[in-house]
Amino acid sequence: MKRGRKTNEANSSSSEETTEKESKRHKVIDKKTIAVQSPDWANLLPDIILQVFQYLPLLDRAHASQVCRSWNQVFHMPDLWRCFEFELNQPATSYLRATHPELIKQIIKRHSNHLQYVSFKVVDSSKESAEAACDILSQLVNCSLKTLGLISTARPSFMDLPKSHFISALTVVFVNSKSLSSLKIDDTPVDDPSLKVLVANNSDTLKLLKMSSCPHVSPAGILCVADQCHGLRELALNYHLLSDELLLALSSEKHVRLEHLRIDVVSENPGQTQFHTIQKSSWDAFIKHSPKVNLVMYFFLYEEEFDPFFRYEIPVTHLYFGRSVSKDVLGRVGMTCPRLVELVVCANGLRPLDEELIRIAERCKYLSAVGLGECEVSCSAFVEFVKMCGGRLSQLSIMEEVLIPDQKYSLEQIHWEVSKHLGRVWFPDMMPTW
Repeated sequence: MKRGRKTNEANSSSSEETTEKESKRHKVIDKKTIAVQSPDWANLLPDIILQVFQYLPLLDRAHASQVCRSWNQVFHMPDLWRCFEFELNQPATSYLRATHPELIKQIIKRHSNHLQYVSFKVVDSSKESAEAACDILSQLVNCSLKTLGLISTARPSFMDLPKSHFISALTVVFVNSKSLSSLKIDDTPVDDPSLKVLVANNSDTLKLLKMSSCPHVSPAGILCVADQCHGLRELALNYHLLSDELLLALSSEKHVRLEHLRIDVVSENPGQTQFHTIQKSSWDAFIKHSPKVNLVMYFFLYEEEFDPFFRYEIPVTHLYFGRSVSKDVLGRVGMTCPRLVELVVCANGLRPLDEELIRIAERCKYLSAVGLGECEVSCSAFVEFVKMCGGRLSQLSIMEEVLIPDQKYSLEQIHWEVSKHLGRVWFPDMMPTW
């Protein structure tokens, strides 16, 4: 009996040991499973964290940097701060100026020498947002920017600031950068003296200058830039800054060949703006020096204000009409724009543009992109236009309402006919019905 009892106790002890071993083994497996199912975010490669951080707004970056030590180290990597956009609106202004002013100062103090591509985008019309941008600008004293963008999508923003306050902040960047290659300043009170500061400190490096709606800049101010910045390759400005002297300066032997020139021809109130005429000889000299330049012109005029334009040959390549344009003007486009590559007409009167389109197809041998909005064209004329242009029309955006059925083609038939001449399937654009 004693021997039997000892045997039972031994078997019981062995069973308990086996059960304990199995339990430990399952725990180890469970831990491994948990480890596989729950990745260690702290051990992500720094390059991956950097890619994620680059898409985060500033405040979210700051919050993410507090997750762990490795994320904080990425937050202070120079590569993260080479390119940065400050998007300012009323809530952002509150965060920048009141809630976390020290965060901005800390980043600029630590990374100003790393900042190379900076843009300020003001998306509301509050004066506070523009002031926030100027305050940040004035702190960039140790930076060496290559690109600076000041863009306002709402008015008045920068234009509502005291001019001296804005100019003081902007010249801080001009003086300290020394290697600025790209400058975009829209709807700002920048003036001729500040452009002279820009030229004095960045004439050897400036390659792109975009100035839209800067009323304090004169033709003499932009001429100073063209005279001194011989490496300028892209230029965008309002038509009132364009002059014969500027085109001749851009055509001088010491100046590089311009690659892109954009001109905005804008009128806010009909009849109140007088538009000058550029001499044909100035355009000829410009094209002779830069034969491959893209000349882009945006017209936002009223019909009665087009008289000074398209009276003789002009080397425009991309032409956009943002308001209604008359049949007469479009007819002159066909006669005077042999280099035309792209044509967009947003609106026209109720008279069909058949003859005008045919003339453009005949004269504009490089035309490859066309867009028509609130216009009228007979289906037969449109088919003939496409047939004359052939497969070179890589972009053809025509609203269905533009096409007027006639005896030869219906709307159902025109799809097949145009597709045949283009060599690809084509459909007219449909107006959304929401």
